[in-house]
Amino acid sequence: MRLHRLAVTAFGPFGGTQTVDFDELSVAGLFLLHGPTGAGKTSVLDAVCYALYGSVPGARQGGGQGTALRSDHAAPATRTEVTLDLTVAGRRLEVTRQPPWERPKKRGTGTTLDKAQSWLREYDATAGTWKDLSRSHQEVGEEITQLLGMSREQFCQVVLLPQGDFARFLRADAEARGKLLGRLFDTRRFADVEKRLSERRRTAEAQVRDGDAELLADAHRMQQAADDAMELPDLAPGEPGLAEAVLGAAAVARSTAREQLTVAACTLTAAESTQAGAGQALDEVRERARLQRRHAEARERAAALERGAEAYREAQALMERARKAEAVAPALELREASEAEHRRAAAAGARTRGLLPETFADAGAAGLAAAARRAAEELGGLDSARRAERRLAELLDERTDLDRQDRADADLLQDAEAWLDGWEERRTALQTRVDSAQQAAALAEQLGARREPAQQRLRAARLRDQLAKDTERAVERVRTAQDETLRAKQHWLELKEQRLNGIAAELAAHLLDGEPCAVCGATEHPAPARKAAGHVDREAEEHALTAYQRADEQRAGTERKLGDARQALAAATAEAGDTPTDRLAEDAEELEGRYAQARSAAAELHAAQERLRQAGQEHERRLAARQETAVRTAARVGHRERLDRERAALEEELDRARGSCDSVAARAAQLERRTALLTDAADAARVAEDTAQRLKDADARLADAAFRAGFETPQAAADALLDRAAHRELQRRLDAWEHEEAAVRAVLAEGDTAAAAREPRADPDAAQRAAEDAARRLREAASAHDAAERRCADLDRLSARATASVRRLAPLREEYDRVARMAGLAAGTSADNERRMRLESYVLAARLEQVAAAATVRLRRMSSGRYTLVHSDDRAGRGRSGLGLHVVDAWTGRERDTATLSGGETFFASLALALGLADVVTDEAGGVRLDTLFIDEGFGSLDDQTLDEVLDVLDSLRERDRSVGIVSHVADLRRRVHAQLEVVKGRSGSALRQRGAG
Repeated sequence: MRLHRLAVTAFGPFGGTQTVDFDELSVAGLFLLHGPTGAGKTSVLDAVCYALYGSVPGARQGGGQGTALRSDHAAPATRTEVTLDLTVAGRRLEVTRQPPWERPKKRGTGTTLDKAQSWLREYDATAGTWKDLSRSHQEVGEEITQLLGMSREQFCQVVLLPQGDFARFLRADAEARGKLLGRLFDTRRFADVEKRLSERRRTAEAQVRDGDAELLADAHRMQQAADDAMELPDLAPGEPGLAEAVLGAAAVARSTAREQLTVAACTLTAAESTQAGAGQALDEVRERARLQRRHAEARERAAALERGAEAYREAQALMERARKAEAVAPALELREASEAEHRRAAAAGARTRGLLPETFADAGAAGLAAAARRAAEELGGLDSARRAERRLAELLDERTDLDRQDRADADLLQDAEAWLDGWEERRTALQTRVDSAQQAAALAEQLGARREPAQQRLRAARLRDQLAKDTERAVERVRTAQDETLRAKQHWLELKEQRLNGIAAELAAHLLDGEPCAVCGATEHPAPARKAAGHVDREAEEHALTAYQRADEQRAGTERKLGDARQALAAATAEAGDTPTDRLAEDAEELEGRYAQARSAAAELHAAQERLRQAGQEHERRLAARQETAVRTAARVGHRERLDRERAALEEELDRARGSCDSVAARAAQLERRTALLTDAADAARVAEDTAQRLKDADARLADAAFRAGFETPQAAADALLDRAAHRELQRRLDAWEHEEAAVRAVLAEGDTAAAAREPRADPDAAQRAAEDAARRLREAASAHDAAERRCADLDRLSARATASVRRLAPLREEYDRVARMAGLAAGTSADNERRMRLESYVLAARLEQVAAAATVRLRRMSSGRYTLVHSDDRAGRGRSGLGLHVVDAWTGRERDTATLSGGETFFASLALALGLADVVTDEAGGVRLDTLFIDEGFGSLDDQTLDEVLDVLDSLRERDRSVGIVSHVADLRRRVHAQLEVVKGRSGSALRQRGAG
């Protein structure tokens, strides 16, 4: 068996989904599973066990059929699931299990319980896919158990080697070892032999004691009624003197019981008085203790206030300085605003001066303004020249526009002529499209009337098909319900018949001596019938009847549902007919296609009509445009001559105004830029001078406000100022201190509290113990009194019955002696069995010899040849023999019990024993190959040398591609074993971190 992959979701401490790749971990052969205590290392092994067997070892399974396995960290909508991928017996399998899940309801509030689920799949290497094998819990469990060849207990001991269990096994007695070995090697058949002999002995004993069984039963009842104060004679049933001894002991018991009744009544009266006094004292002590605690707590709070007084005074001083600083806050804000404004003005002035020539670098605001006025005056003299230059540009544009109009009219005239030449052909084509669209609209109207009936019939056919499937499933459910009803009825009739066969024993159970039998009326019952094994009582029969009735109701319900389904199917068939659904779907689809095509063609009608109308309008527009073009061409000839004369006059005027510049506009632009730069620089200089004066005024006002508030400098006032959050926090601290001081002063002033503090310290626990002790003594006294009364009544009744039974003693013991001797030998209780060895223990002793021999091979290697495990069948004290285990010390040559080994020796001895047991159980299971093993804890008790030897032995387990997982806290193993699986603990659940051998 080899593990490949494990995935857990919402399992144990893992709130989410965690995955373990055992193939990666197994590359190095040895891997380490470690993590802090409580993180979930054992839960990883539990998940493997749960995936294979549907349960986890021991008490960790919890209640509720596995609901305790769910992680408390998981989200409510996440279901618990474990998936294990493994290879066993040459088959690659994947088993998935989900325990019962109490999930939130999908509708409304509350929860609902989902049943457990199991899946088993096998990998088909030929097809390269997974094939489902089963979803039945029982089938999955049987398949896994058959392939592994071992039960869950064997698996947990062989594959998940728990070192602690085997350390206890080394120190356990024979009985404890026998329980473990019996589970692993399945020696139930030998225990069944012992049980069968014991049953035969009991049967023979019942035959011998038909006469005296009632007497001995009454004697035991009297002994129980007398609370074992009555001594029974040490005589077996049928021995002489038994009756007289029983009657004599009964008389003594009755006398003793009456004396005890008198003593119990006196004790009860005294206990009632003591309990009342103890309760009153307890109330007084509790009240005094409460007041003393209140006074002590107030003193502690007062001391705490005294320790914090200096901090309180400092906080008051800080608050006072903050209040004074608030008067300076407006001046501080004004000064900061003035400084920021001055910085902006100075930066703007420097930026505008940088754009001027160097001759203006030292000029003031007045000089810059005068230079700006001179440039503006020179610019004003160029207005007439600029107007002439603009007019010349306009003339050139008009001349160009006339040329463009000539070309445009020529193109327009050519286009109109070409369009008018093809007018008749275009009009005929547009009219044809209008006619076609009108025909398509008529066809679409006809097809639209047929669409809804076709769709309705198709829906009815689909409903007919679905109802046919539902009817088939309903028929199958009816058959299943009928079968279950028949089986339940058969089971009930069988139980009823079994009960009738054993009704005599059921009636005999209610027989009483001296009362008539309900069947024959006799008052003596010498040999009442006894219930045989597997007797069916009335409750079992009624339970079976209830199950039958419930199954019959379910059958009737399924039949009603079948009738409803058939009626619905008939209605759907009547509407849809017998035509197949596919044929109807094809017809409907074809009709829809034709309808869509016709509607698409009809939709072109309006567009075609609109295009025809637009074409007519275009024809009229083209005719008008051709006429207008001829008129415009004639008018442009005179306009062109007037423009030429005006242009010649303007060019002569501009040559005089431009001077050295390329144009009047260039000269004007030059003057405009100089005027704008000089104006901006003058404005910026004036603003900088104004902001400098305001900053100086703000500094003066700030210094005056700080001095008036009591601060040496304005910076000191700024440092004392608090923001809103700091001010609120400081005020809260001051208010809390004052409130606490007032509360403490009020408590210390209370008179009853101060008076209680002056008294000795109260001890409520002692008073409570005294009250509980008094109440306990009262309950014991009342119970003893009631028991004494019942004891007297029971002994009187049972003594009368024992006297009547004395007359029916007749020994029949020859057969009983022979069977009892054989049963004693098999059970190890007979004196003839010198070693007191049971039959099952005898068989297990042979298995233990094999385990010891297999364990010795590894133990000698781990102990450097010093220790050897041997089986011993000597008796341990007065106990039984057969399952002793000793260790032979080669250094001393002496043999001693394994319980004398030290901690480290116990560890590697238990490890060797676990590995040896794994080998023997594997052979017992048919030689199933175990390629993955886990070893749990114990390595911390070893020194370095022994740890190396143990790891060498574990490393040898890797032979034939076997991998071994070590579960340990030992830090040194993290250095020695490179492949690791770490369990990390967190508030939201644990997580797995995997590190390969590399």
